[in-house]
Amino acid sequence: MLAAIPTDPEESMKFAMRAMAGFLLVLGAAAPRAAAQGSLGVSFTWRGTAACSTIPPAFSITSIPPGAAKLRFAMKDLDVPGFDHGGGTIVYRGTGEIPIGAFAYTGPCPPGGVHRYQWTVEALDASDRVLATGQATMPFPP
Repeated sequence: MLAAIPTDPEESMKFAMRAMAGFLLVLGAAAPRAAAQGSLGVSFTWRGTAACSTIPPAFSITSIPPGAAKLRFAMKDLDVPGFDHGGGTIVYRGTGEIPIGAFAYTGPCPPGGVHRYQWTVEALDASDRVLATGQATMPFPP
Protein backbone atom coordinates (compact mmCIF):
# COMPACT_ATOMS: atom_id res chain seq x y z
CA MET A 1 0.00 0.00 0.00
CA LEU A 2 1.43 3.37 -0.99
CA ALA A 3 1.11 6.38 1.26
CA ALA A 4 -0.34 9.55 -0.21
CA ILE A 5 2.15 12.39 -0.57
CA PRO A 6 0.99 15.24 1.67
CA THR A 7 0.27 18.64 0.14
CA ASP A 8 1.16 20.66 3.25
CA PRO A 9 4.83 21.80 2.92
CA GLU A 10 5.77 20.86 6.50
CA GLU A 11 4.12 17.43 6.21
CA SER A 12 5.75 16.96 2.78
CA MET A 13 9.18 17.56 4.35
CA LYS A 14 8.49 15.03 7.12
CA PHE A 15 7.28 12.50 4.53
CA ALA A 16 10.45 13.01 2.45
CA MET A 17 12.68 12.62 5.51
CA ARG A 18 10.97 9.35 6.52
CA ALA A 19 11.26 8.05 2.96
CA MET A 20 14.96 8.97 2.82
CA ALA A 21 15.63 7.32 6.19
CA GLY A 22 13.96 4.14 4.97
CA PHE A 23 15.94 4.21 1.74
CA LEU A 24 19.24 4.65 3.62
CA LEU A 25 18.36 1.82 5.98
CA VAL A 26 17.73 -0.52 3.04
CA LEU A 27 20.83 0.70 1.21
CA GLY A 28 23.00 0.14 4.29
CA ALA A 29 21.71 -3.40 4.69
CA ALA A 30 22.48 -4.20 1.06
CA ALA A 31 25.92 -2.55 0.88
CA PRO A 32 28.80 -4.98 0.68
CA ARG A 33 31.05 -5.02 3.71
CA ALA A 34 34.81 -4.77 3.32
CA ALA A 35 36.74 -7.70 4.70
CA ALA A 36 38.42 -6.93 7.99
CA GLN A 37 42.14 -6.36 7.62
CA GLY A 38 44.76 -7.02 10.22
CA SER A 39 47.47 -4.66 11.33
CA LEU A 40 51.15 -5.39 10.78
CA GLY A 41 53.91 -4.14 13.04
CA VAL A 42 56.59 -2.53 10.89
CA SER A 43 60.03 -1.37 12.01
CA PHE A 44 63.23 -0.48 10.17
CA THR A 45 66.35 1.60 10.60
CA TRP A 46 68.24 3.85 8.23
CA ARG A 47 71.52 2.85 9.91
CA GLY A 48 73.93 1.89 7.14
CA THR A 49 71.74 3.42 4.40
CA ALA A 50 73.60 5.89 2.20
CA ALA A 51 71.77 8.86 0.69
CA CYS A 52 70.41 8.08 -2.79
CA SER A 53 71.08 4.34 -2.38
CA THR A 54 68.90 1.84 -4.26
CA ILE A 55 69.37 -0.80 -1.55
CA PRO A 56 66.45 -0.76 0.90
CA PRO A 57 66.96 -1.19 4.63
CA ALA A 58 66.24 -4.32 6.64
CA PHE A 59 62.73 -4.62 8.10
CA SER A 60 61.14 -6.42 11.00
CA ILE A 61 57.47 -7.23 10.34
CA THR A 62 55.22 -8.66 13.06
CA SER A 63 51.64 -9.95 13.21
CA ILE A 64 51.80 -11.42 9.70
CA PRO A 65 48.48 -13.28 9.30
CA PRO A 66 48.06 -16.91 8.29
CA GLY A 67 47.60 -17.23 4.54
CA ALA A 68 50.15 -14.52 3.74
CA ALA A 69 52.09 -15.45 0.59
CA LYS A 70 53.78 -12.12 -0.20
CA LEU A 71 54.83 -8.86 1.41
CA ARG A 72 54.53 -5.65 -0.62
CA PHE A 73 56.64 -2.61 0.33
CA ALA A 74 56.18 1.01 -0.80
CA MET A 75 57.96 4.14 0.38
CA LYS A 76 56.61 7.69 0.29
CA ASP A 77 58.42 10.94 1.05
CA LEU A 78 55.88 12.76 3.21
CA ASP A 79 57.54 16.07 2.37
CA VAL A 80 57.41 15.45 -1.42
CA PRO A 81 54.56 12.93 -1.78
CA GLY A 82 54.45 13.13 -5.57
CA PHE A 83 57.91 11.58 -5.97
CA ASP A 84 57.64 7.85 -6.69
CA HIS A 85 60.18 5.90 -4.65
CA GLY A 86 58.68 2.60 -5.71
CA GLY A 87 59.13 -0.47 -3.60
CA GLY A 88 58.80 -4.15 -4.20
CA THR A 89 56.98 -7.37 -3.51
CA ILE A 90 58.74 -10.38 -2.05
CA VAL A 91 57.67 -13.94 -1.33
CA TYR A 92 56.82 -14.41 2.35
CA ARG A 93 58.94 -17.28 3.63
CA GLY A 94 57.54 -17.58 7.14
CA THR A 95 59.70 -14.94 8.82
CA GLY A 96 59.16 -11.24 9.30
CA GLU A 97 62.89 -10.50 9.30
CA ILE A 98 63.47 -9.01 5.86
CA PRO A 99 67.16 -8.51 4.99
CA ILE A 100 68.81 -5.41 3.53
CA GLY A 101 68.36 -5.26 -0.24
CA ALA A 102 65.38 -7.62 -0.49
CA PHE A 103 63.96 -5.59 -3.44
CA ALA A 104 64.88 -2.52 -5.53
CA TYR A 105 63.63 1.02 -4.95
CA THR A 106 64.66 4.65 -5.29
CA GLY A 107 66.19 5.46 -1.92
CA PRO A 108 65.92 8.59 0.17
CA CYS A 109 67.80 11.50 -1.37
CA PRO A 110 66.35 14.63 0.22
CA PRO A 111 67.59 17.84 -1.37
CA GLY A 112 69.01 19.92 1.46
CA GLY A 113 67.68 19.00 4.86
CA VAL A 114 65.71 16.22 6.43
CA HIS A 115 62.60 14.59 4.95
CA ARG A 116 60.13 12.19 6.58
CA TYR A 117 59.78 8.85 4.82
CA GLN A 118 56.90 6.44 5.34
CA TRP A 119 57.06 2.75 4.53
CA THR A 120 53.79 0.91 3.97
CA VAL A 121 53.87 -2.88 4.08
CA GLU A 122 50.98 -5.09 2.99
CA ALA A 123 50.64 -8.82 3.60
CA LEU A 124 49.02 -10.40 0.52
CA ASP A 125 47.51 -13.82 -0.04
CA ALA A 126 48.27 -15.89 -3.16
CA SER A 127 45.62 -13.97 -5.16
CA ASP A 128 47.06 -10.56 -4.11
CA ARG A 129 44.22 -9.81 -1.67
CA VAL A 130 45.46 -7.57 1.15
CA LEU A 131 45.27 -9.40 4.49
CA ALA A 132 46.99 -6.82 6.70
CA THR A 133 48.72 -3.45 6.45
CA GLY A 134 51.26 -1.60 8.56
CA GLN A 135 53.33 1.56 8.39
CA ALA A 136 56.47 3.05 9.87
CA THR A 137 57.78 6.60 9.44
CA MET A 138 61.28 7.91 10.07
CA PRO A 139 63.29 10.98 9.05
CA PHE A 140 66.27 10.76 6.70
CA PRO A 141 69.07 11.43 7.20
CA PRO A 142 68.76 9.96 10.69
